[in-house]
Amino acid sequence: MEHTPLYDALTAFAARDPLRMHMPGHKGKPLLGLDNLAAIDFTELPPTGNLFDGGGAIGEAEALWAEALHMDSCLFLTGGSTQGVLAALTLACRPGDAVLLDRGSHRSAYNALALLDLKPVYLDRPWLAQAGVTGPVSPERVEELLESNPEIKALCITSPTYYGVLSDLPALAKIMHRHGGVLMVDGAHGAHLPFLGDYGLSAADLLVVSAHKTLPAPGQTALLFSNGTFSHADLRRAASIYGSSSPSYAMMAALDLCRAHMLEGGTDAYRKTAEEVARLRNTFPALTERDAPLDPTRLVVCAPDGYAAQEALEARNVWPEMADGGHVVFILTCADGPEDFTRLEGALRQVDLRPCPGYPAPPAPPAGVLTPRQALFSSRRSLPLEEAEGLVAASQVAPYPPGVPVIAPGERVDKKSIAYLKQIGYNTLEDVSVAVL
Repeated sequence: MEHTPLYDALTAFAARDPLRMHMPGHKGKPLLGLDNLAAIDFTELPPTGNLFDGGGAIGEAEALWAEALHMDSCLFLTGGSTQGVLAALTLACRPGDAVLLDRGSHRSAYNALALLDLKPVYLDRPWLAQAGVTGPVSPERVEELLESNPEIKALCITSPTYYGVLSDLPALAKIMHRHGGVLMVDGAHGAHLPFLGDYGLSAADLLVVSAHKTLPAPGQTALLFSNGTFSHADLRRAASIYGSSSPSYAMMAALDLCRAHMLEGGTDAYRKTAEEVARLRNTFPALTERDAPLDPTRLVVCAPDGYAAQEALEARNVWPEMADGGHVVFILTCADGPEDFTRLEGALRQVDLRPCPGYPAPPAPPAGVLTPRQALFSSRRSLPLEEAEGLVAASQVAPYPPGVPVIAPGERVDKKSIAYLKQIGYNTLEDVSVAVL
């Protein structure tokens, strides 16, 4: 047989029986009904329907998802939440509009700024000094920025964040509607939340969630919802700009099966996961509801050196989602069972976990020089961070994970930002792109 390096690497890693504390949410366990993908891998035919035409079996399956999340319309996405974020901002804004953007947004939102030539007004979240992460979006701060920037047409925020922090979406929606604007929520990490209770996601005018991150669904499966502000035809039109004209029927079928699974037993399993996470939060130093409103299933443990803790866990065949200087993040889902929790707890007991000192807040954003569009499409060169002082960033300068930019595209690289990135251990010192002006 010919050499198959990627397939061989994946099967060899799976054979090690790693404890998958990361996405996708199925955790490598069988996806019911998808044992023979080739049999249902069709193209657009009269019996199978067409995603971007609407109606048919696809439309019926989407409507059931909309009902499950108490939304008006749903569109299946096979390009991940990235496709959804791009489509949602296309609907929420017209080229040249001003948008109030959560500074901690995914890079797809920053790319949308450039593609749509939007004018960002950045929204910084309050810093939770003791927890070392950003807190919920402040409704009061949103109100202030809307008053001083009446041209803003939309608010784009992330809830929950990578660390599971939740914002008050109904309050934010009321503020936006009072100002004649749209609330767009990147809820990529929150597809499971509506099955566990009312976390306010249905307050969004536009909502994007990644099924594959926290539900038993394969990679790139995601959903775009509207609460009635935009029609299903609007969703199809915008998403078709950024998605393949040949979306995977196997992935769409997986979304249909995933919803049915959640309603038939997956929700009960998720509640048990939430109970286990609450126990682990009480057992180990971790972010809790005392720090901020949290996703009940996201486990974020504290360590004096998060990267060292991650390495120690991986040496024990436990693979977290991510780490930063003071935390290790685990994604737990309804696919995790008692044996998985036992393995995780045993490994955590062998790692240095202590309440970490307050992780430092990033400095105020540097001055903007270019628009996001000018920055993204500029000629560029790469050089070490310390040599970039005074130049203009052509892309995000963001510690990854979690990818929150210290310097956004179009902003000038300044001394205080360089000092901060060095302090927290910025991990891509040799790969800073700057614009050639």
